[in-house]
Amino acid sequence: MSKIGVVCGSFHKDEVSRMLDTVKATIDDQALLGSWGALMEPVWVPGAFEVPLATKRLLDAGCVGVVTLGIIERGQTLHGQAMGDAVMAALIDLQLEYNRPIGLGIIGPGADPEHIEPRLVPHARAAIEAVVHMLNVRP
Repeated sequence: MSKIGVVCGSFHKDEVSRMLDTVKATIDDQALLGSWGALMEPVWVPGAFEVPLATKRLLDAGCVGVVTLGIIERGQTLHGQAMGDAVMAALIDLQLEYNRPIGLGIIGPGADPEHIEPRLVPHARAAIEAVVHMLNVRP
């Protein structure tokens, strides 16, 4: 059976848990996975910086796609922006290297606290929908 992996950054665990619930509900509500099998149990990592490595491990293990969930807040320095740029670039590189979709459900970089709540559901929903859509795209 095909599996779609999920990587969750635990730095904002309560919010990311709600994003994970949204991914699961979207799958159930839309009967989204169809022939693509099942969603794996989530892999929890310390934060967004560790998401690319966990994603690579899931792709190496044979996942047909991976949903990534997390939050990168705006800080007082450019650390979050630099980290966010690196994480996004690494995820794009993995997607192209493996030719498998990675759904980006990472809010930020640069999210202020008031930006997080209204983005939880839309970002999570878009991440799983993007993976399934791209699995169905054929050249």
